[in-house]
Amino acid sequence: MKLNLTKVVNGCRLGKIQNLGKAGNCSMDIPGCLLYTRTGSAPHLTDHTLNNIHGVPAMAQLTLSSLAEHYEVLAEYKKGVGNFIGMPESLLYCSLHDPVSPCPSGYVTNKSVSVWGVGGRVEMTASKFMEIQQALQPDWFQCLSDGEASCEKSASIKRARKAVDRSLLFLDNCLRLQEESEVLQKSVIIGVIEGGDVMEERLRSARETAKRPVGGFLLDGFQGNLRTLETRLHMLSSVTAELPEDKPRLICGVSQPDEVLECIERGVDLFESFFPYQVTERGCALTFSFDYQLNPEETILQQNGIQEEIKCMDQVKKAKTTGCNQEMTSFEINLKEKKYQEDFNSVVRGCSCYCCKNYTRAYIHHLLVTNELLAGVLLMMHNFEHYFAFFCSIREALKSGNLAQLKELIYRQAS
Repeated sequence: MKLNLTKVVNGCRLGKIQNLGKAGNCSMDIPGCLLYTRTGSAPHLTDHTLNNIHGVPAMAQLTLSSLAEHYEVLAEYKKGVGNFIGMPESLLYCSLHDPVSPCPSGYVTNKSVSVWGVGGRVEMTASKFMEIQQALQPDWFQCLSDGEASCEKSASIKRARKAVDRSLLFLDNCLRLQEESEVLQKSVIIGVIEGGDVMEERLRSARETAKRPVGGFLLDGFQGNLRTLETRLHMLSSVTAELPEDKPRLICGVSQPDEVLECIERGVDLFESFFPYQVTERGCALTFSFDYQLNPEETILQQNGIQEEIKCMDQVKKAKTTGCNQEMTSFEINLKEKKYQEDFNSVVRGCSCYCCKNYTRAYIHHLLVTNELLAGVLLMMHNFEHYFAFFCSIREALKSGNLAQLKELIYRQAS
């Protein structure tokens, strides 16, 4: 695996990760995102419908919590999880937890970390964890770590120190076990940066993890209870400054467009794509604009449309919606609302996705209010494609030196 940076501007990194996969013949652009999956498949989608989406990321994210309970089947199968789930050509990254599902705290010890599947808690020692990874055979996998200090509202310095110590111990044990495994020689361990909101421990975690032979870094806990946005961003800048430039930086739990741009400006390369799934589960569609190159007339028309949607959305913004227990954002519209019953426009004007080319807002509204499964399929196709195109726009903006214009456009819609 090799990371080639073609441009670094004010902390933003543009480039390509090459020589990926078991055969070393795959690559991935950065900044970018991973394909979010649940139990090994894109939510609501079959392989056929997924292939109708443009810009699907080269790497899919699997979650250990959804696979750990029955890993013995994969161990017996012996061909790895990629073949098992029908994605033999995809790059696969295995994370510990599903970013959409809350994980109960209080179950990390000096010897184990717990993940939560359908049947309840699964306790992971380093040896069991690596045994499961050997059955899965992913291209990348997140190492065990103690991320609970980041979830606590007022974690002490002592608790943050313990989290870093535990995470480094887990990492050393997993690296040792990887050396002993023939199957995992071509898999890449992603080291996890912990430390809660204690700057000293965050920096220690970054420095010590960087000394180990990891393939990349996962920035954990920046979606948690750090005191303010300014605190999070300052800490993120300080941590990435300690990391080597030739290895990718991932972040978990951050997926909204405005947050993504803030993190990219602080040196983050890869993000999860769970946000489109959350939007879909709310019966909503992503409609935010990321086209900073519109001519003046089109810009005015589009901005007027965006502002109209935001004004309507303000009435329901504070109400919790069913499905994901998340509030609506200003980046989406709620197609369950009655006003879309006779709206025969496409979901997003000019969008080339399968949903927008073939169906109207009124039809999606009808599917939602009648609880048809097709609603989730069409919304997921649109929301994924819209989100993936957003990352393509980020890369183009970095190439052309227009990231400031893109950021201004996104922040105007976020406010």
